[in-house]
Amino acid sequence: MSEKIVVLLGGMSPEREVSLVSGEAVIKALTAEGYKVVKIDAGRDLAAKLAKASPDVVFNALHGEWGEDGRVQGVLDLYGRPYTHSGVMASALAMDKHRAKIVCKAAGINVPEGMLVPRVDAAKSHMLPLPYVVKPNSQGSSVGVYVIMEGANRPPLDIAMNEKMGDEVLVEAFAPGRELTVTVLNGKALCVTEIVAHTAFYDYEAKYSDGGSSHIVPAKIPKSVADICMEWAEIAHNCLGCRGLTRSDFRFDDAKMSKNPKKTDIVNKIVMLELNTQPGMTPTSLAPEQAEHMGMSFRQLCRWIVEDASVSR
Repeated sequence: MSEKIVVLLGGMSPEREVSLVSGEAVIKALTAEGYKVVKIDAGRDLAAKLAKASPDVVFNALHGEWGEDGRVQGVLDLYGRPYTHSGVMASALAMDKHRAKIVCKAAGINVPEGMLVPRVDAAKSHMLPLPYVVKPNSQGSSVGVYVIMEGANRPPLDIAMNEKMGDEVLVEAFAPGRELTVTVLNGKALCVTEIVAHTAFYDYEAKYSDGGSSHIVPAKIPKSVADICMEWAEIAHNCLGCRGLTRSDFRFDDAKMSKNPKKTDIVNKIVMLELNTQPGMTPTSLAPEQAEHMGMSFRQLCRWIVEDASVSR
């Protein structure tokens, strides 16, 4: 058993507050499991803080830019101690939504059509037929997502002023339907959750506000749909080179489906939105909920992630 664990939390991204919640939950679970736990609020002095703490394993509970885009993973590779979740290449690729979609599409997964455009251009005129979505290409947790619906004369002007989205944004076709998500643990899909948002769509508020959404575990969907989502989640996890724990998000449009659809008809109704290499880590987060459904408690999940740690990832 590794005795001393550093948990990285906080960080410098817009998802700092979410990471603080994840990190504290992980610290509580690992402490209860008998580990000696030290927390580090990850900043530009991370290497010095790691050297001072001298842990056996580093648990990465960061979310968003810098924490899950390969840069912290590069620091951890140089540090040379085992760490959790995906490594440099997989983290960087999965965080780049546009390029990750190219890889997943080549592997046979349906993804929304889209393009990368300068943020200021996305605010000037419609880049795609309505409805469509404008979102950061390298952020997570639905920070700065705009859904431009039918009837809009032009995109929202504040897209141009929202510097947190980055200089380039992803413009992609709006995928209608039910929100589904699949956790992959050690290359194996666990189950499918349906997320029912209590806001206009599954945005940052729906994910992190009390009462913002409900989770149905397992999702009440046809087995054929669940099987496809789980298969694609595993394919995406592997083709992007991920390790440990990931979560993939899907949309399933069951409108106007026949009573006895063929597999090709079902496939055409499912699209994968993105893969998250650093899923939320609280007992009620989506990935831990699925693990709990499969018989793995939150404490057991955190222990498994620690025991799975390695270098390089």
